[in-house]
Amino acid sequence: MRIVRILEVALPVMLVATANAQTKPTIVLVHGAFAAAAGWSGIIERLQKRGYNVVAVENPLSGLSADVATTKRLVDRQPGDVVLVGHSYGGAVISGASAGDPKVKALVFVAAFAPDANEPLKAVGDKFPTPPLNATLKPDAAGFLFVDTAKFHAVFAADLPVAETRIAAASQKPLSSAVFDQSNPGAGWKNIPSWFMVAKNDKAINPEAERFYAKRANAKTTEVESSHVIFLSHPDAVVRVIIEAATATGKH
Repeated sequence: MRIVRILEVALPVMLVATANAQTKPTIVLVHGAFAAAAGWSGIIERLQKRGYNVVAVENPLSGLSADVATTKRLVDRQPGDVVLVGHSYGGAVISGASAGDPKVKALVFVAAFAPDANEPLKAVGDKFPTPPLNATLKPDAAGFLFVDTAKFHAVFAADLPVAETRIAAASQKPLSSAVFDQSNPGAGWKNIPSWFMVAKNDKAINPEAERFYAKRANAKTTEVESSHVIFLSHPDAVVRVIIEAATATGKH
C-alpha cells in the first residue's frame, strides 16, 4: 500500500515535468567561423539544467548553402518547435535555414551576421568594416581562411584568459573565403520574432553592423560589454536571452 501511495503522489509530478519538457522548444545552436559545435558546451550545460532539449550543429564551413542545408537537417530531426541561435557567421546560416520553416519560432543572433535575402555576406561588412579582423585572416592553398594565432586573443576574445584563447586558436576550424560573396534566397528574420545580442567591444564584426542588423530585423536587442565571443565570456547573459526567446514562443 505504501508503494501505491508513493506512486499516487509522485506520478502526477512526473507527468507534469515530462509534459513541460515536451512543450519547451528545442534550442538549436549554430557556431560561427573558426569555431565548432563543442564551443557551445557552457551554454548547453546551462540550458539543459533548465530543462531544455539542446542540440548543436557541426557545420563544415565550406559554403553558405552547405551550412544552411546541414542546419536544416538538424532542425527537421527535432520533434517539435525550434529556437535557432547563431553566433557570428552562424547568424547568416540561421537566417537562411529558418526562411519558410514553420517549426522555427524564434531566432537569436549573438554578435552575428543577419543578411537579407539575396544580400551577399560582405555587403553590410563593406559599410561597417572591421580592420582588426581583416588584418589577421590568412588563406590556405584551397582558399580557406585562418586567423593568425598570434592575434586571435586580441581580435576574438580579449576578455578571456590568454591560455583559453590559445586552445581556441590552435583548434580553429577554417572558413571558406567564398562565403563572403554568397547569399541566401530567403531571410527568416523577416517573419520570425528575433533577438539580437550586440558585443560592444567586438573586433571581428563591427558593433555598428550588429546594430544595423538588429534594427533592420526589428529584433529585441541587448548590448553587452563583451568581445566577439559573448557566449564564452558572458554565458549567463546569452542564456537569459535564449530563454526569453524560447518563452516568447508561448509553448510553455
